[in-house]
Amino acid sequence: MKKIVLLGATGSIGDSCLNVIRQNKKHFHLFAIGLGANLDKAQKIAKEFNPEHIFVAESNIDKSHDLLQSYPNILNTEDELQELIQDPCVDIVISAISGFAGLKASYFAIDAGKTILIANKESIVAAGDILMPLAKIKNSEIIPVDSEHNAIHQCLPLQRNLNEISKIIITASGGPFRKKTFKDLSSVTLEDALNHPTWNMGTKITIDSATLVNKCLELIEAHYLFQIPESQIEIVVHPQSIIHSMVTFIDGSSIAQMSNPNMEVPIANALSLDERLSIDFEGINFSELNLSFESIPDGREIIFEMAREVCKKKGSLGVIFNASNEIAVEAFINKKINFIDIYKVIQRTFEHFQCSKVSTLEDIFEYDKQARIQAEKVIKSLH
Repeated sequence: MKKIVLLGATGSIGDSCLNVIRQNKKHFHLFAIGLGANLDKAQKIAKEFNPEHIFVAESNIDKSHDLLQSYPNILNTEDELQELIQDPCVDIVISAISGFAGLKASYFAIDAGKTILIANKESIVAAGDILMPLAKIKNSEIIPVDSEHNAIHQCLPLQRNLNEISKIIITASGGPFRKKTFKDLSSVTLEDALNHPTWNMGTKITIDSATLVNKCLELIEAHYLFQIPESQIEIVVHPQSIIHSMVTFIDGSSIAQMSNPNMEVPIANALSLDERLSIDFEGINFSELNLSFESIPDGREIIFEMAREVCKKKGSLGVIFNASNEIAVEAFINKKINFIDIYKVIQRTFEHFQCSKVSTLEDIFEYDKQARIQAEKVIKSLH
């Protein structure tokens, strides 16, 4: 039985992970959960799965909460998190933490040579230059949970020969604004942006899907995870979200991974280290299936140009791109800027910095800090 540490247990990805574990209890034991501040939800999870450890990232929480009375040994320091992740009895770490905040956990898991299921694309985007070589040295297996990257993972042969790959095609739903002109985006609201047509996700990733920045992050992540040049990665809009990614080989064959939009499918695959897991799922009705594909909507090219520059130059550019987006999205959610301003904040922040080499995790955190400061300055200059 594999022992799992699930970080981000109270989020939307956490929900899907728990449902897969729930359906495969003979294979997995939830050894520990990690969360931000949602103690009510954590208490329900703890009551059902009875984990040995609970890590709470937020320190300013209600100390009188029933969860803290039931589990007096709550972990909440970075040292305790590292010790938990690197515990020799832990087999699998699932990183379902949203945003740059998941980087330290990813680093701890990889440094300990753990199998890490990663739904935290931002850590790869920001620190791929450090995490990927470290994984090789420590013999840590990184298995992607994002539906697109897990699809690529499934389409590639076990004995991966990169010379046999012609290109990778990552699909995008297009979000709620794929039919809108770039000019039209100036009038969309937060509620409009959160109304995703096919997926039910957390707030930040839903906004990223609406701007298509999510596809930029996925392009960069695919470049790092699969060691594929950005020139061999294509993004296409596929509104039905049935095909999650495709791989075209040099003999002209294209292999696609298909399923109805449901995060439990890629999670179950990522957890199937020895054999495929059985889960409840809604099958595809092929007799009524109509699939369509479109190019990226006009006006969004600039963010993809920046993402491709990140892939080509690497270094500090990934962390700058990610940090500027996180600050811009936060400002939009808090109604400090308009939706279309997100693009301006990313572009102006990105263009402010030169590409620099990164050698340590401390470098990453420093560039993240500087990029966030600059992004805030850009936001102030917009109004």
